Order: sequence, then structure tokens, then C-alpha cells
Amino acid sequence: QVQLVESGGGLVQTGGSLRLSCAASGSFLRIATMRWYRQAPGKQRESVATITSGGDTGYADSVKGRFTVSRDNPKNTVYLQMNSLKPEDTAVYYCYAEIDTDSVKLRGYWGQGTQVTVSS
Repeated sequence: QVQLVESGGGLVQTGGSLRLSCAASGSFLRIATMRWYRQAPGKQRESVATITSGGDTGYADSVKGRFTVSRDNPKNTVYLQMNSLKPEDTAVYYCYAEIDTDSVKLRGYWGQGTQVTVSS
């Protein structure tokens, strides 16, 4: 069984910072692309940041220059450093990973989500 467990969410004031972590555990061969998504109340889930196994990154326009995605491959962990937070960043943040196991190649896994609330 593969699990993704997020941590680091919370309540922060406008302009503040938070760092989210997502650790993969279980039996698997390789983690390929990892992504962070978010979903605000009444809105669709949207992609926020992407990082490939080689370290290439991509960001939604709304977070460029404020958020930084990184990964620690030996720890099977992806991070999202969020700076200059705005009330519109308030959402549940989910990590997603494409993982190779013994039986399935590049299956997608989701974390349980972590709440980020930015007060004005």
C-alpha cells in the first residue's frame, strides 16, 4: 500500500508563510512527477505546482514568485514553501504523486489534504 501524508497547514495572516510537506510511504519502486493541488470552497480543484523526478518545476500563474516546490528524493518527500500568502490562497491543499509499484506503472495517488487558511 502506498500512502501520501501531508502536514504543515494552518492559519496564517496575510503576508505570512507556511511550508507544506508530503511524504510517501509504503512499497514502491519510483516516484515520478509530484504535484500540489488546492481546492477552495465552492471551486474546482486546481493545480498549483509541479515538480518532475529530475527537478523541473512549473507553477500556476496565481502563485508564481510566491510559492516554491521542491523535493527530497531520498526522503520521498515533496515540499511547498508558500510566501506572501493572500486570503485567496485559502483552500485545502493536496499532494499528488505518480508512482511505479511492482504491479502498476505511474499510478496516481492523493494525499488526504491539509487546510490552509489566510486571514485578512
